[in-house]
Amino acid sequence: MTDRDARPTVAWDEEFDWIVVGSGGGGMTSALTAHHHGLRSLIIEKSAYVGGSTARSGGCVWIPNNYLALEGGLPDSEDLARTYMAATVGDRTPPALQQAYLKYGPEMIRFLRDHSAMQFEWSKGYSDYYPEAPGGFADGRALEPVPFDGHQLGSNFRYLRPPVMPGVRYTSISLRAAQIMGGMRRHWSGRRQLLKTMYDTTRNILTRKAMLTMGQGVAGRLYYSVLRAGVPVERNTALARLIQEDGRVLGVEVTRNFKPRRYRATRGVLLAAGGFAHNQAMRDQYHPQPSQAAWSIAVESDTGDGIRAGHAAGARLDLMEDAWWGPVSQIGGQRYPNFSVTERSTPGAMVVNSQGERFVNEAAPYSDVVHRIHELHNSGGVSHVPCWIILDRTNRNSYMLGLAMPALPLPRKFFEHEDFFKAPTLQALAQQIGVPGDRLLASVRKFNAYAESGVDPEFHRGESAYDRIFGDPHFRNPNLAPLIKPPFYAVKLYPGDIGTRGGLVTNALAQVLDQDGGVIQGLWATGNSMASVMGHSYPGPGATIGPSMTFGYVAALAAAGKIPAEGPA
Repeated sequence: MTDRDARPTVAWDEEFDWIVVGSGGGGMTSALTAHHHGLRSLIIEKSAYVGGSTARSGGCVWIPNNYLALEGGLPDSEDLARTYMAATVGDRTPPALQQAYLKYGPEMIRFLRDHSAMQFEWSKGYSDYYPEAPGGFADGRALEPVPFDGHQLGSNFRYLRPPVMPGVRYTSISLRAAQIMGGMRRHWSGRRQLLKTMYDTTRNILTRKAMLTMGQGVAGRLYYSVLRAGVPVERNTALARLIQEDGRVLGVEVTRNFKPRRYRATRGVLLAAGGFAHNQAMRDQYHPQPSQAAWSIAVESDTGDGIRAGHAAGARLDLMEDAWWGPVSQIGGQRYPNFSVTERSTPGAMVVNSQGERFVNEAAPYSDVVHRIHELHNSGGVSHVPCWIILDRTNRNSYMLGLAMPALPLPRKFFEHEDFFKAPTLQALAQQIGVPGDRLLASVRKFNAYAESGVDPEFHRGESAYDRIFGDPHFRNPNLAPLIKPPFYAVKLYPGDIGTRGGLVTNALAQVLDQDGGVIQGLWATGNSMASVMGHSYPGPGATIGPSMTFGYVAALAAAGKIPAEGPA
């Protein structure tokens, strides 16, 4: 994948200043930044669609000390953000890398406001994932995109990667609003949000608007900005290798229309090609087992091309054993797995292992839940893959289950693939899913006692403001209610992810480092191609896209000479 012995006689097909590999949020932000500073830029995209995993995501961008949250009244500061990062990420990643993120993240948001069509709004109430930690906030630091009419993309709209939930294109609903609407059967805030969503959807259909929100909103606005800036985007163009001379990256060789092409990059190449979520061989090599590509909601083209190319160029790797984990369900009943967040947290639902026993705070941040699954599955002698959400009729009638509306019958295909089970008694349900009936009954009795008291002394469910985002304020503990009313349901859960977090080690300017810690000249990385600034932590919603866009921005500034880049070590 590399050519360290390449001579200056390489037959270049075309020359650019800045070549970006990957068209997700980080890649497009970088190309826009480079273009603004006078660099002739190119984006190459392996798949037929623009947007990467960003377009498939919830669309949150976690940027501490951003101007929108500050204007909204959040008493944030760089010092508080540093304190929070120290409490969550710790020293797993270099302080200089964390400081660069905290410094340039807010600046990146302002740059996009002033020089692109990207518009965000503060997602007030979407808590940091550890709001009780020093420097954390229950109101959160997350931003979400302002809805964008995809028809402004014109004929290019068909090239924007489709969302996981097609109906979202007409609703104008944000991720935070969708969370609120999930309680429509239980409280008026959910009903009001449902009515607003119905009104917005009707209006958008009648006015023929395809309003992009969540990850589509971020990707759509950035793609529109890239098109308006005249930055070329070559789709169906796969990175084959990096071309080097004397250790410096000069450009890339790509495969386009089954033919090789060589593009020179006078200022550098940014690898923003995602991670390796759909490279099963790499998952088998690096991840705790079991680990399956089918359990990931990352885009199918996320196969580690950028990481492998950088590694072949001499780069050091880190955090390869970790991912942006989260439990997923409905593996067989739909094309993409359902990323299970709210179902685990609603009152009257609990999660058990193969022995019918609880083992985690079900409402905890999703990455923490899977870390716990891996830890116990691979050390405790009890299978935790799959595990099960257990719920009763009251829960099913009150809250959404994945994309299924409350009280409505579940689609038959859910049961056909043995991802969902339903039974008149807990004993019968235990038999269906293969867990000991006596242990499941004992777990439910204990859980019900906790629900009646409003306190979960074992796992502390409902104690964090983050837990309560998905709870129901009508209960003493918003996340606890007894499982009493039949029929009872079981939902199979697997340790899935929204992408991998290990990759190429970089310095604070996103320059890729070699095995000895020196800079590989001409090579940069961001997003899931880069070993995450977050280490093993997941501080808040959008802690994936936020750093990706930030370090894409930083890399372009450094390549354009706006920040002094480091020379050879």
